[in-house]
Amino acid sequence: MEEQLKQIQKDFDETDLSNLGEKELDEVRVKFLGKKGLLTDMLKQMGKLSADERPLMGKIANEVREHIETGLKNAHEAMKHAALEKRLDSEFIDVTTPVKPRFNGSLHPLTKITQELESTFMAMGFSVVEGPEVDTVENNFDKLNAPKNHPSRDMTDTFYLNDKLLLRTQTSTVQVRTMETQKPPIRIISPGRCFRCDTPDATHSPMFNQIEGLVVDKGITFANFKYILEEFVRRFFGENIKTKFRPHNFPFTEPSAEIDVTCFKCGGVGCPTCKGEGFIEILGAGMVHPNVLRNCGIDPEVYSGFAFGMGIDRITMIKYEIEDIRYLYENDIRFLKQF
Repeated sequence: MEEQLKQIQKDFDETDLSNLGEKELDEVRVKFLGKKGLLTDMLKQMGKLSADERPLMGKIANEVREHIETGLKNAHEAMKHAALEKRLDSEFIDVTTPVKPRFNGSLHPLTKITQELESTFMAMGFSVVEGPEVDTVENNFDKLNAPKNHPSRDMTDTFYLNDKLLLRTQTSTVQVRTMETQKPPIRIISPGRCFRCDTPDATHSPMFNQIEGLVVDKGITFANFKYILEEFVRRFFGENIKTKFRPHNFPFTEPSAEIDVTCFKCGGVGCPTCKGEGFIEILGAGMVHPNVLRNCGIDPEVYSGFAFGMGIDRITMIKYEIEDIRYLYENDIRFLKQF
């Protein structure tokens, strides 16, 4: 039996393990040490030995087992090392090779203008408040004094999710939420995305960005309203830009106005950009309608205020002289890298 054990060890030593993979090494292990392996079969015959021979053969068998296990372990380590070396060779990077200049991105023009608008109003004492893009019909229309037969509530103008929910058409919903949860004095701006059923063209998009402002306190008058907006125009567009207030109609403000500024291209003389008028419209505004204050739980006999809103996309197009709103959403790198 001793000779047979030594022959098993000899057979293992003569097995070339150097080029075997994981699967082949396991097959060698099963051949010699498995349940039906050569060494296991030999150990099953230990019962036939005498009491004197059994300890000696057991010692030899254990030595053979340890020899085979050590050999398999060494072969496995060598295989892992060879695989690592091969991987390192294939993934070698020559750090001395010149590389192409890295492309550095920049802020999107809409993001830049939004940040500039926020900074301008924050310097004037306003806080930035955001709200959900999916809101209720009540917050978007009813509490803003828009009657049920108002054109903006038509299915062809607004994205409805159901009878009570829609994609907001304006960030005025944030003003409603603020007035319901915060007692005056209130001085906020609310930037964000809005949605309307517009067919995309050079000046319209079904998704656009808007920023609205709201001031509510005791004793707020049209004079405060006019001063704040003129001060905003001066700070944001420059000292030489003039403003013009035109009467208008909005259901949520009374009186209402649209604000124009002198054309940046011609300085007010008249050109194709301003259609020869010398002024460009930038926002709509007005004194908050008493019904809106009342709907939000604020007594219009005690408090008054004003609200305004402007399209961030429009301001961006005016400031950078962009002729088509679709450029802002096409993500064409040739266009964006100019900013």
